[in-house]
Amino acid sequence: MSKAETTDRQSPGPHVADSHDVIRVHGARENNLRDVSIEIPKRRLTVFTGVSGSGKSSLVFDTIAAESQRLINETYSAFLQGFMPNLARPEVDVLDGLTTAIAVDQQRMGSDPRSTVGTATDANAMLRILFSRLGTPHIGPPGAFSFNTASVSASGGFTVDRGADKTRTEKVSFSRTGGMCTHCEGRGTVSDIDLTELYDDSKSLSEDPFTIPTYTGDGWVVRVITESGFFDKEKPIREYTKKERHDFLYREPVKVKINGVNLTYEGLIPKLQKSFLSKDRESMQPHIRAFVDRAVTFTRCPDCDGTRLSELARSSKIGELNIADACAIEIRDLAEWVRGLDEPSVAPLLTKLRHTLDSFVEIGLGYLSLDRSSGTLSGGEAQRTKMIRHLGSSLTDVTYVFDEPSIGLHPHDIQRMNNLLLRLRDKGNTVLVVEHKPETIAIADHVVDLGPGAGTAGGTVCFEGTLEGLRASGTVTGRHLDDRAKIKATVRKPTGALEIRGASANNLQGVDVDVPLGVLTVVTGVAGSGKSSLVHGSIPTDEGVVAIDQTPIRGSRRSNPATYTGLADPIRKAFAKANGVKPALFSANSEGACPTCNGAGVIYTDLAIMQSVATPCEECEGRRFEASVLEYRLGGRDISEVLAMPVTEAEEFFGTGEARTPAAHRILARLADVGLGYLTLGQPLTTLSGGERQRLKLATHMGEKGGVYVLDEPTTGLHLADVEQLLGLLDRLVDSGKSVIVIEHHQAVMAHADWIIDLGPGAGHDGGRIVFEGTPADLVEARSTLTGEHLAAYVGA
Repeated sequence: MSKAETTDRQSPGPHVADSHDVIRVHGARENNLRDVSIEIPKRRLTVFTGVSGSGKSSLVFDTIAAESQRLINETYSAFLQGFMPNLARPEVDVLDGLTTAIAVDQQRMGSDPRSTVGTATDANAMLRILFSRLGTPHIGPPGAFSFNTASVSASGGFTVDRGADKTRTEKVSFSRTGGMCTHCEGRGTVSDIDLTELYDDSKSLSEDPFTIPTYTGDGWVVRVITESGFFDKEKPIREYTKKERHDFLYREPVKVKINGVNLTYEGLIPKLQKSFLSKDRESMQPHIRAFVDRAVTFTRCPDCDGTRLSELARSSKIGELNIADACAIEIRDLAEWVRGLDEPSVAPLLTKLRHTLDSFVEIGLGYLSLDRSSGTLSGGEAQRTKMIRHLGSSLTDVTYVFDEPSIGLHPHDIQRMNNLLLRLRDKGNTVLVVEHKPETIAIADHVVDLGPGAGTAGGTVCFEGTLEGLRASGTVTGRHLDDRAKIKATVRKPTGALEIRGASANNLQGVDVDVPLGVLTVVTGVAGSGKSSLVHGSIPTDEGVVAIDQTPIRGSRRSNPATYTGLADPIRKAFAKANGVKPALFSANSEGACPTCNGAGVIYTDLAIMQSVATPCEECEGRRFEASVLEYRLGGRDISEVLAMPVTEAEEFFGTGEARTPAAHRILARLADVGLGYLTLGQPLTTLSGGERQRLKLATHMGEKGGVYVLDEPTTGLHLADVEQLLGLLDRLVDSGKSVIVIEHHQAVMAHADWIIDLGPGAGHDGGRIVFEGTPADLVEARSTLTGEHLAAYVGA
C-alpha cells in the first residue's frame, strides 16, 4: 500500500480555524433577559443555574438553540421552508460561533394512543422489518406488523384511449395488508359511554335534558338537535321509538336548515367522539376532563387483548415470540432475546436494533416495554427516551441542550446520567445543561448563574466560572449549593391509616402497605420501582383526594395566571358589580376585547416563508381591551392595570378597601404561598418557566377541598432555595389537618418527612416490593436500601 509523502515542516502556529472556541451572546433580551452578554466555551459542559424563572431557559433554549435551528432552516429552499414552522429571530444583538443545536427538553411526548415507546424511537420499525423477514409463517411486508396500518383492498376498471377510436378497458385491483386491529383501530382500548351521564331521559328536549358541558339550552349545539325536525320536542327521551333513538344517538351527518341557516346534524355519540374523545385528556379544561372521566370508560380491546395488532400479525413468530410478545416484555429482556438471534441475512438490522435496545438499558430505561404508551411517560422518562437516538451518534461539534436531565431520577440514577453527559462532551460536543441538582452542577466545566431573582427581578448573569467560584460567589445558588436538610428530631404521629392490600398494578408484586394519615409521607425508590403505580393506582381518587401529577399545564398566549387559577372570575364580577355592567365586558376573550386585535394585544403579520411579525396593537396599545371598558374602575384602577399587577400588590389591593374581594384574595394568597408573588396576573402562560408552571398548578389545586393531597415530584423545576419554601408549604398543609403523600426523589423532602415508604430494590420486574417503611431517622440508621445509603450521605450521617 502506498502512502502519500509528508514533509517535515514546522507548524506556523495555531490555525485560524481553531480560534472559534466560544459561543458569543451579546445583548440578549428574550423574555425577561436584560441585555445579557456572555461567552460560553465550546466542547465543554456548561451548567446554567438560578432560581426558577430567572431566565435560564430563555437564554439556552429560546435564544441559543432557537437561533441555531432558525439558521439551519434558512439553508433549505423557499419551497421546503413553506412546510416548516416559521421561527422568529430571538431578541439578541449578536450571536456568534453557533453550531448545530440538538435540544432535548422536558416536553411530554405525544399522547396519541397509537404513539408508543417503540414508535417514538424507531425500535418498532426495526422489529417490523425483522418479523417480515424471519417470522413464520410469512404474512407480508413490514406494514403487515404495524398497528398504524389498516388492511385495505380495492378493484375497478379504467379506460385507456389510444386514439383513432381505439379504446381499451383495463381492470386493476389493489390490496395492502396492515397489522391494525379492526375492532379498536390500533388503540388497544375500546370506549364505552355511559348514556345516563349524557342526559336525563325523563325529560324532553324542551326541558334542557343534557348534562354535557357546553350543551346548554340556548346554545347552537342543542338548537341543532331540538330544531332538526327529527324529534318531538315535548316527548320524553325514554319514550323515543327505536328509529328516533337511533337518530338521536348514532345518525350519520346530514344537512338541516335552521332559521334559514344550513347546519349539520349528527348523532350524539359520534359528535362526542369527535369533540371530546379525540382530544388529549390532559389538554382538556378541568370540568371537561371531569365529565369525560365520569361518562367514558376505557377497557382493553377483547379482539386483540390490548396489543393493537390483528390476529394475522400475531400469528407470525420468531421462535416462541410474536411481535406483540416482543413489544410487551421489558426492554432489557428483549435486548437479550435479540442478542440470541444469529441470521447473516439481517445482520446490519440486528446490529442497529441491539444498539438501540442497549441504549435504553444504559440510560436507565431498561424497565420500560416498547408497547408502553408514550403519553404515560413522566417528563424525565420522555427526556431520556429522546436521548436514545443521540447515544452512539457519529456527529461531533454539535451543541446538545438539556433541560434538567436529572428530573425523575433517584440519586442512584443521577451518576449514570452524568456519565452520559460527560461522554457526549468527550466526543467533542458542546453540552449546555439547565439544572438545579448539586450532583449535576458538580460535573460542570463552566457554570453560569442567572438571577438574582425571578421574572422582572432576574434576567442578568450573576456569576460565571468554576464550581468553586460559584460556592464563594455569594449568589443565591452559591449560598444554597451546600444546603442540607436535617433529619427531624421529632415526627408527627399519624391519625389513621389508608390500607392498601394486594396492589398489583404494572410491576407491583401484591403489595400490602398502610399509608399513615395526618402526616407527611414520602414514597420513594429508584426510577421504575413502582412508586406511581402504588400511589396513583391504589389510592382511590374520590372527592376527599386531591391528586397533583406531573402533567405540564398548557395554554396559549391568551392564557395567564388569572385565567388558569380561576382568579379572573371574581375579579370580573367585582368590576361588574362596582360599575353596574356585565362581567363579560372585563374579559379580553369575550365582549370587552379590543375589536382590532381581538383581545390578543398584538397584531400578527404573516410573511409566508419568513417568520410572522407581531406588533403591539395601536388601537389598545397592547392592553387587550376596548377603550370604553377601560373607563370602568375598581379601587381607582381599570382592568388592564389590575392584570399588570404582581401577585403581592394584587393581594394587598383585593384584601382591603373599596376593591376588597375575599374570593380573589384567597387565590392570590395561595399564589404568594408557593413563591409566585412576583408574577403579574396577566402574564401569558407561554412565557412561564417549567418551575413556575409547576407551582402555579400546585397553587390552583390547593384550593380544592379534600383531606388527602397526593403530589407527584413537586420539586420538579425548583431551585434549591425554592425547595425550602415548598417544605414550609407542605408543613402548613399537614398542620392544618391534611394528609400529604409525596412521590419524590429529592433528599431534602425525604429528610423532612414523617414517614417514608421505599420501593425497590430495582426497577421493572426487579422492583415492585416494599423494601423499607419507617421514619427517615430509621432509614438512615439502617442503610439497608439504595435510598437509605444516599440519604445518609446527604445528611452527613
